[in-house]
Amino acid sequence: PSKSGIWGHLPGRRGGATAAGTAASPDAGPVAAAAEDKQKVDSKEDWDVNKVRSTFIDYFVENRQHSFSPSSPVVPHNDPTILFANAGMNQFKPIFLGSVDPSSPLASLKRAANSQKCIRAGGKHNDLEDVGKDTYHHTFFEMLGSWSFGDYFKQEAIE
Repeated sequence: PSKSGIWGHLPGRRGGATAAGTAASPDAGPVAAAAEDKQKVDSKEDWDVNKVRSTFIDYFVENRQHSFSPSSPVVPHNDPTILFANAGMNQFKPIFLGSVDPSSPLASLKRAANSQKCIRAGGKHNDLEDVGKDTYHHTFFEMLGSWSFGDYFKQEAIE
């Protein structure tokens, strides 16, 4: 969405705090206050998809000792149970099922962070009928994930 699209639903403010935390002029009408808010939003740093993805991955790799796992193919090569990768955990399925080959790199994985390309077009997570009706139903997306495979649990995850 555009910067104005993100904040476009906010009403103009009179005499209250604006997006940047400064007081709007009490004499400013709603249009002037909204323009003031938009200018402050426009001056903020852009967060495009690459920045969101790299910030997420970098946080877990640099601060939480996770290994980076690149996205697996959208069409899984060796999983006949799904047509498309539909969740970030698909590439780790052998770990969750306890069927990982001991000689596989997955066998020694304790923590991982990934950005998995996904397609949802049927089954339990069928979003296909809702595509185009609103701004949040899509069939192709990236799912960011941080994973622990028996290394830490809920308490450390929320710290």
